Amino acid sequence: MISNNEMIRIRRQMQRRIRDVVAERRRTRQQNPTPTSPIPSGTDQEVCVADNGPG
Repeated sequence: MISNNEMIRIRRQMQRRIRDVVAERRRTRQQNPTPTSPIPSGTDQEVCVADNGPG
């Protein structure tokens, strides 16, 4: 059985790893902005309709 102190230590370690990964991904995104980034919700979006001829 895992003691309470070990559980707290493991939880803090996991949170630290998650925070490090999120920060690294954020830095990567800021350094390499992608031209095909998703459109944020709540913005106006243009809708294009294909013209497939008569019918």
